[in-house]
Amino acid sequence: MSSLGRPGAWLGWRAWLAGRGRAPALGLALGAVALALVSYVVVGPLLAARYPMMTDLPFHAANASVLRHYFDPAWHFREQFELQPFAVPYVSFYGLAAFFMLFVGPLAAVKVAAALMLALLPAGLAVLAWGMRKSPLLGLPGLGLVWGGLTSWGFLNFMGALGLFAAVVGLALRALDRPSRAATLGLSLALVAVFFTHVFRFPFAIAAVVGSAVCLYPATRRVRPVVLPVLGASALFVAWWLLRPAEVGGSLGKLAPDPKRLGALGEHLYRSLADPAEAAAAQSAARWLCALALGLAVVLVLDGRLGRRTRRELWFDAGAHAVVAASAAVFLGLYLTLPMEIGLWWYVYPREATAAVYVGLGLLPDLPRAGWLRALAVAAMCAALAPLGTVTARAYRAFDLATADFARIVARLPQAPKLLYLVLEHGGSVATHTPFLHLPAWVQADKGGWLSFHFAMWRNSPVVYRDPAEPGAVVPPPVPLRWEWTPERFRVLQHGRFFDWFLVRARSRPDGIFAADPSISFVAEEGSWFLYRRGASEP
Repeated sequence: MSSLGRPGAWLGWRAWLAGRGRAPALGLALGAVALALVSYVVVGPLLAARYPMMTDLPFHAANASVLRHYFDPAWHFREQFELQPFAVPYVSFYGLAAFFMLFVGPLAAVKVAAALMLALLPAGLAVLAWGMRKSPLLGLPGLGLVWGGLTSWGFLNFMGALGLFAAVVGLALRALDRPSRAATLGLSLALVAVFFTHVFRFPFAIAAVVGSAVCLYPATRRVRPVVLPVLGASALFVAWWLLRPAEVGGSLGKLAPDPKRLGALGEHLYRSLADPAEAAAAQSAARWLCALALGLAVVLVLDGRLGRRTRRELWFDAGAHAVVAASAAVFLGLYLTLPMEIGLWWYVYPREATAAVYVGLGLLPDLPRAGWLRALAVAAMCAALAPLGTVTARAYRAFDLATADFARIVARLPQAPKLLYLVLEHGGSVATHTPFLHLPAWVQADKGGWLSFHFAMWRNSPVVYRDPAEPGAVVPPPVPLRWEWTPERFRVLQHGRFFDWFLVRARSRPDGIFAADPSISFVAEEGSWFLYRRGASEP
């Protein structure tokens, strides 16, 4: 009889796999490695470029600057904008960035706020794992989605809300499993944070909390710990629903599942860079994580933990995993069903691909108890996820070189300019989406003043234009829908009279588009950017 066939040897093998490995030094070391990985993947790319390569981020920075300098007359924001932070409660990112602007410049403040929103992905998954009685180190796979397609568009509110959604589920599970004032308070705060980060994620968060109470009831026999958080946060949502502006929302139209979208799911997760290295890193990460999941499942069976669970523990595990699986299935269903546009909201259904995969990561088996195996699992996650940060940082460094000319030319602009900008040329980066489209909005974030195009015109933002007829209002003239994408529609005598400064990105000097107005003269050229001014040849 072989040594592996003897019962005593098998018990020894099981004990080896289930070794304690919970020494404080090991826990601290793995925590430090996890923090280093999060910093490398999240913060590294943001430090690699002056301007982050996110299409919509310049306008988010401008809106944050409006909050910070709203009452400063030198910035001229009160003349243009009204604030509606409750009617359109997408204010978490703006509030964070505005707060940091008290201490550092707009660029640095926005980067810190962006890093915090993206770090919510691994942090929220860690809280979910904790609530499911797993190791919080299982939050690390959330880094795999940090630099996907949604971040390249600048949908930071959505990304942050996903992390908060996972945290809500984790806190609900914890409050029901081991009730405490801290868990109940944390759940209440997390629900409010979801509301003020991305209000359309909020109903799903409430549904997940209610589902947690139902699925865990056979194990916990309690619902009271989540009642007050749900009622309080729901009252907030009802008040918003009654007061929301008409621009927030829109018709869903006829909904029908489209199974063909499953084939494009990977593209909607990662298609931010034209660099093949991004796809290679993403595919490698997926393979690593699949192998890790299989290895963790095998160890979970071999170390005997499944056989030693009580009836209550089995019910809890089943209920917790049912909540996570159901949430991921709902988001996958939305991905297959929702339209591309709802009212003024665009790129709707592709967002749910990230939501479904992210929440599905909560189904990963727990890390092993044996210290050496746990360290090996963390090493595998580092090997899987670090290359995604490396590829993104390299792309950001290239974008930094591509925007050096922009940094030089906007330095010529005065405080609070009336700036009209046109982006005729979108090439010059490895991004699949144009990161130059809204780049001039950094001028408003850094110097104040007016812009020819602004998200405020749509009235589905916390920052909206004032009624031009109001006393003291100085608002740029309206422009047609999709104006920013069709700069060829510009006619200087029709669209340019309000503005004193004109910034154009083009392949060659675009004097011809200003020829009909002799009061406008050329000022400077920096790379692909051309600056003009009304009334003088030099600033």
